[in-house]
Amino acid sequence: MLDCLVLTPIDVIRSYPAHDYTLCGLLASRRQRAGLLIHPATSYDAFQREIDRAAAMLLARGIARGKRVAVMARNSTEFVLLFFALARIGAIMVPVNPDFGAREAGYILAHARVAALAASEAAMPAVRMAIAGMPDPPWLMSMDGGDRAVPAFTDLVRTAVGQVPRAAARADDTCLILYTSGTTGFPKGVMHSQRNFVLAGEAFVARMWLQPEDRLLCILPLFHINALFYSLAGTLAAGASLALVQKFSASTFWQTVYDTGATQANIIAAIGNILARRPRSEFVPGHSLRVVYGAPVTPELERTFREEFHVPMLIEGYGMSEIPGAANNPYDGEKRPHSFGLPARHPDPAVSFSEMRVVDDEGRDLPDGRTGELWVRTPILMQGYYKDPEQTTAAMHDGWFATGDLVRRDSDGYFYFVARKKDIIRRRGENISGAEIDRVVGDHPAVVQCAAIPVPSELGEDEILVAIVRKPEVEVSAGDIARWCRERLAAIKQPRYVVFVESLPMTATQRVQKFQLRADETLLEHAVDLERR
Repeated sequence: MLDCLVLTPIDVIRSYPAHDYTLCGLLASRRQRAGLLIHPATSYDAFQREIDRAAAMLLARGIARGKRVAVMARNSTEFVLLFFALARIGAIMVPVNPDFGAREAGYILAHARVAALAASEAAMPAVRMAIAGMPDPPWLMSMDGGDRAVPAFTDLVRTAVGQVPRAAARADDTCLILYTSGTTGFPKGVMHSQRNFVLAGEAFVARMWLQPEDRLLCILPLFHINALFYSLAGTLAAGASLALVQKFSASTFWQTVYDTGATQANIIAAIGNILARRPRSEFVPGHSLRVVYGAPVTPELERTFREEFHVPMLIEGYGMSEIPGAANNPYDGEKRPHSFGLPARHPDPAVSFSEMRVVDDEGRDLPDGRTGELWVRTPILMQGYYKDPEQTTAAMHDGWFATGDLVRRDSDGYFYFVARKKDIIRRRGENISGAEIDRVVGDHPAVVQCAAIPVPSELGEDEILVAIVRKPEVEVSAGDIARWCRERLAAIKQPRYVVFVESLPMTATQRVQKFQLRADETLLEHAVDLERR
């Protein structure tokens, strides 16, 4: 624990002056009392001065309110600076995965019609291919100064001249267009306002009981909602500091935790499972990490972090790019196994925050214990999908966002994830959760990753195929998987086909792209048919 008095979330928020719900307004409020912003060398005060210079540079080069600027780079202080400088003038950041190829990046850049693009040296070849042939290509900046043919962002800021209007930004200005990972087709551009960013950060203070003295380790990419709306926004809202890591490294994670003095961290399930399976020789005792946020948090993962890694608290939550931070197990209340918790709260009880419903296919509320689609209403709901009114309308129902996730709620209001609505396999008249099969097969000690998908059945509807990545140098057969499943799944849920693969197609946030697996006809050709053995 921290060697100081622990403040309640509302006391943390109220310890700073009021703000105008813009990014720079929040920063100015915290700047008066906070010290270090980005570990180890960037203070709140110095960062504010750099924002003004960067904003002046952008204005001088034609980036005005509503213009869109893409960033295709790893985490860095410059990434954060550009985000705030754009927000300062009411412009919009479009983060792009730096590992994208020219085709993937080109779709986003063209769809968003970006006016400028900041990229790392490693991403620049894909960038040049992506913008070749565009009728109005964006001008380029180098985020790391590695491409001598492109001006470095830091050099442009250092030599900037001019002034920025005092009130250039408004709370309801769009500050971010974040393209979804595209597991169901072309990615959609999720738009968020500056107010959404600020409210999400304040809600994260309540979720994690962030203190001004905390240091939050950011290992997730800044092109994802988690790092932006939880790690970065939460740090600002608490007046805390951020230990910003370029990218996650499993082998050095615990050394980084120790070296940075991190007290809190955000992870995803894949990271937690990787760390749990890493050699314990990499663990560094004596660290300060006391709270970890991630999802899902299994009882086994929680036991490993508590007993072996000496992290006293893990908090599970639920959110999407469209509805960040919608629910979580309470820091100061009961945390139920396998549940992603209760509707999220804002530190100020007077601020109405997340509301959640479980509905049937006609949008009618279902009783506790019944499985249905989760609908969410929240003040930090996305502004809509960029240039896609049809998809926006389809997702919205009188202010409620239809998540596409099947959940159930218990009698005490705790929510439990069941499956993606589109991750349902229809077999012999029964709806089967692909996610449930993933969990069972994934628990096999020889399995690294797996994904259950529907394949055509001779009798109509679907059969179940599970694609598996084995642990290196571990022997496991399709028969072994079949026996494992027979002991843990009802007969209707047991896979008919098993295929071993070298890897699974993944999104940037380590979710399996099942739509790509469904399109791969060779999987069934190479699979073992367990009914014909």
